[in-house]
Amino acid sequence: MALKRMDNVGIVVEDLGKAVDFFRELGLELEGRATIEGEWAGRVTGLGDQHVEIAMMRTPDGHSRLELSRFIRPAVVADHRTAPVNALGYLRVMFAVDDLNDTLERLQKHGARLEGEVVDYQDVYRLCYIRGPEGLLIGLAQEL
Repeated sequence: MALKRMDNVGIVVEDLGKAVDFFRELGLELEGRATIEGEWAGRVTGLGDQHVEIAMMRTPDGHSRLELSRFIRPAVVADHRTAPVNALGYLRVMFAVDDLNDTLERLQKHGARLEGEVVDYQDVYRLCYIRGPEGLLIGLAQEL
């Protein structure tokens, strides 16, 4: 049996509304919101009695999704949002954009800040990392 696809990447946030607004501004579409709770959900995650509010965001090409989650129960137990780019574990999500300058300008109005600087990579890409809502690390790439 072969791998079929990657369905989504999950990110836990404190303020689901702000995260949804930020990723909408980036160009993702809100596919839907839901509340997940019940014994079955706790069996999947190993968290037991859980109550989570989620928003599923879809990329414009329809191939990728970002699942934003806000845990109501149990409480969040760790915070990796300010980890540097060389920290172990999941690092960031990278998005391809058509105009990096315009994207940065729009996202800065939603609190995004440049992590390092915008660089050109071998005349193929313009790249940068930003800190988005709640300090989430996000990569942006414009093909040249």
